[in-house]
Amino acid sequence: MTVSEKVAYIKGLAENAGFSDNDAKDKVVKAIIDVLEDIAGALHEINEQLDAVDEDLAALEEDFYEDDDDYEDDDDDFCYQVECPKCNDIIYLDDEMIDEGGIVCPNCGQELEFDVSCGDCGDCSGCDEEE
Repeated sequence: MTVSEKVAYIKGLAENAGFSDNDAKDKVVKAIIDVLEDIAGALHEINEQLDAVDEDLAALEEDFYEDDDDYEDDDDDFCYQVECPKCNDIIYLDDEMIDEGGIVCPNCGQELEFDVSCGDCGDCSGCDEEE
């Protein structure tokens, strides 16, 4: 019998019993106690399952985030900073952004272009040439 069925049974007993004799009262009280014990057992099982899920999640988080402790500062991703000539906002750029040759200022929309030619060789295709 499910918990819902037991609750319906108790409601039926309470409505039809009239509580005039002690035998009916005892049946209702016993039925209520049985339902409460079932609910307590179900909650205990749910609690155990939740603890197991919590432990599994903690292990996954530890595995997934274990390398992040070494990189608290994410500033290493950015190599360059430029100042927008229109709004004077500082923009941080990485190598990929520089290689694209330009960006649009996220603050004011001004197009910014970058000259990526090398001052030493004039080519900037690797600068491995000997001088």
